[in-house]
Amino acid sequence: MYQFEKMDKKLLGDRIEEELMRYILEESMEVGQKIPNEFDLAKRFGVGRSTIREAVKGLVSKGILEVRRGSGTYVVGTCLSDNDPLGLSKLQDKYKLALELFEVRLMMEPEIAAQAAEYATAEDLQQLQKLRDEVELVYRSGKDHIPKDIEFHTCIARCSRNRVVEMLVPIINTAVMTFANLTHRTLMNETIETHRSIVDAIIDQDPVGARCAMIMHLTYNRQALVRLLKEQ
Repeated sequence: MYQFEKMDKKLLGDRIEEELMRYILEESMEVGQKIPNEFDLAKRFGVGRSTIREAVKGLVSKGILEVRRGSGTYVVGTCLSDNDPLGLSKLQDKYKLALELFEVRLMMEPEIAAQAAEYATAEDLQQLQKLRDEVELVYRSGKDHIPKDIEFHTCIARCSRNRVVEMLVPIINTAVMTFANLTHRTLMNETIETHRSIVDAIIDQDPVGARCAMIMHLTYNRQALVRLLKEQ
């Protein structure tokens, strides 16, 4: 009997987590916005506060919510990644995960950008420029830029015309999302500037330039993350 009750409770927690995510999206809640408190959410969904806490914990582990002691629970991301086959989003220490992901990105992405500069087609370049402009527009408008940023980096990977690299895209996506959720838009100008440099080098078919621009992009990001980590 206990096992069935425990299983039912787990299923309820999963369902409320999904409903809470749906509520965040339907209410068009933005990054930095505070969600209702446990009491109000429990009343809205018709469940106990312990179930709400379980649902919130699930969305915290996915990089959607952040609990700030003494203040409340805030939206830090609105993009659930379905491309996380390694389960990286479930690791609890997000700062350590972000730094380890940067190590991997530095091994991969500068060379991916260099490959893109050599093999991108005219159609690829058109799409890459479009995504660069869309990221910039969304970023400047104050809205959640993470989905478009992920599309941008995914497009660079596809421009490399390497099928194995395309299979590694989920790792890059997880890295982009983890970093963005931690830094809360603190590098808008640097991101826009280095995105432009990366695209310009790829358009110019300049592998060395593309490699250097990507290294600069990742360096800005890593420095910001290290500063945040020191403040913890």
